[in-house]
Amino acid sequence: MNAQVISSEAKEISISITETDIGILYIIQHELLKASNVNFAGVIVKHPLTNECWMRINSSVKPLGEIKKSTESAIKMVEEFKELFISKLR
Repeated sequence: MNAQVISSEAKEISISITETDIGILYIIQHELLKASNVNFAGVIVKHPLTNECWMRINSSVKPLGEIKKSTESAIKMVEEFKELFISKLR
């Protein structure tokens, strides 16, 4: 996964992300939208042949910090699912 900031302001950031699966970004978007400081979080596939996705976040606090928190939350959730599935398969 490669990410590049397209534009950044105090309360809004736009990011271009390549070499990723849109499903991962949807999980991060879901976590962002659960945060009380986030007003908007959107993800789109820019073009299916280029495998480029864009994400835009509008927040009342630093949006990059909100991305970090939401990503950490998504990772924790996936680890919990992994442990659940492993325990059920034993």
